[in-house]
Amino acid sequence: MKPMMVLVLSAALSSMAFGAGLEKSQLHGEYLEARTADVYTGPCFANAEVNLMGDLAVFGWRVDKGTFEGVNLDGLGVVGVVKASGTLGDVNSNAYPVKAVLIVDEKAGPEQRMALRKFARRMSGDLLQDVVKVVYAPIDLTVKDNNIHGGVASLKAGALAEIRTRALGNGDHICTNEEVWYRPLTKVDHAMPAYSLANSYQGDGLGTKWRSPEKRSAFIGSFQLND
Repeated sequence: MKPMMVLVLSAALSSMAFGAGLEKSQLHGEYLEARTADVYTGPCFANAEVNLMGDLAVFGWRVDKGTFEGVNLDGLGVVGVVKASGTLGDVNSNAYPVKAVLIVDEKAGPEQRMALRKFARRMSGDLLQDVVKVVYAPIDLTVKDNNIHGGVASLKAGALAEIRTRALGNGDHICTNEEVWYRPLTKVDHAMPAYSLANSYQGDGLGTKWRSPEKRSAFIGSFQLND
C-alpha cells in the first residue's frame, strides 16, 4: 500500500504545481453591441424581421482594469463584427456558420494583442470561432457617467465600425407590448437595451458593409471575469 500512497501523493503534488503555474484572469469593464434587428420589441416586429434581418452585428469590450492570463489589459478594447447565416439569437433556427472580423486595440503591445484576442474568444464563444480577418485600429468605448442604465454610449473602432446609442423612451414603444426579445450576444454581468443612433461596419472581410441606424437594437452592459 505504501508505494500506492506515494504515487497518489506525487500525482496530487504535480497537479497542484501545474495549477499554480496557470496564470489567473481577473478583469472588468463595459460592453456595447448593436445588431441589424430590434432586440427590444414586440412579436409583430420580431416576426417581421426574423430570418430576414439580424444576421449582422458589432460588439465590443473595454477593459477598465484587470488581467487576462496574467497580461495587463487596463484601458484596452477589442471589437467583434459578425455575419451569421440567420437571425442571431433566434431560438427556433440556427444562425451558424458565422464569419467574424476581429478589431484589436492598436495601443496594445504584442502580448496584449494576443491576450485581447483570446479574451474576446472566451467571452463570445462560438461567435468568434471563424475569424476571417484581424485588424488593428484605435478603439474608443464610452458609457456616459459609467451608467449603463442611462442608455448613452458609443463605440468607435477606427473608420471600420461604430455604435452610438440613447436611452429608450416612451416614443419607442410602438406595439405597447415590447420586451427584451433577444439576449446579449456575449457573456455579461448586466445589460440594458438601448436605441441605436448609429450601427455600422465599413470594413472588409465579411463580403458586406452596413449602416443600420435608428433601431431598438443595442445593449449596453458590464462584464467581469474571475478565474
